Amino acid sequence: MLKKTIIWVCVFATAMGFMESAVVIYLRELYYKTGFDFPLRTIPPFIGRVEFLREAATIIMLAGCGILAGKTRLQRFAYFVLAFAVWDLFYYVFLYACLGWPQSLATWDILFLIPVPWVGPVWAPCLLSLLMIAGAVFVIVQTHKDPRYKVGPNLWWLIIAGAFTCIVSFMLDYLDFTYDKNRMWGITSQEALFSDISTYVPQHFNYPLFSIGFAFMLAAVSIAIYKSFNKTIL
Repeated sequence: MLKKTIIWVCVFATAMGFMESAVVIYLRELYYKTGFDFPLRTIPPFIGRVEFLREAATIIMLAGCGILAGKTRLQRFAYFVLAFAVWDLFYYVFLYACLGWPQSLATWDILFLIPVPWVGPVWAPCLLSLLMIAGAVFVIVQTHKDPRYKVGPNLWWLIIAGAFTCIVSFMLDYLDFTYDKNRMWGITSQEALFSDISTYVPQHFNYPLFSIGFAFMLAAVSIAIYKSFNKTIL
């Protein structure tokens, strides 16, 4: 039953990855006929709001998948993380299969829009997704063996700090670029989406900050697996 549930969650997330890539293909056909690249083309306010809400709806759907698949709160969260990571990975797989993009893992992409645009090289979210899959599957298996299994508070703090640091590393370039402009696009804005960064071309990803965040989360997953392994031996 456990294996079947994991497989179907992954199948669902993979299908969502294709749906996500299909939407992006349509958007690129409309706004990037010669191929996607920075600087970003402006998108009418109405379409921008729809895109913003679509991303929010995607997260709700992935969370719903986790809630339906899991039996405990921790397991539901783990299934959500698994679905999110598989969705994100296959989004790029399908984009490459359909468009031959990204050209490499070093290609820059706009990763997310909530609460502000996240920008970074493709390898960064892919690396996070692989770690998320490893951690999520581990927790799912542990909670299946023992529904009382818990992740300690120290490990939660490592995960939260790591996730927050990685997210900031994605948003920092946008925040730096818009700092002097005194304006940021919001869902209620009457301006076109990306009008505030219509001349923005990313140059430097904050590798140190991302590395610190990733190290925190990697440490949390590694410690949890190590403790479980030692407990099994003893």
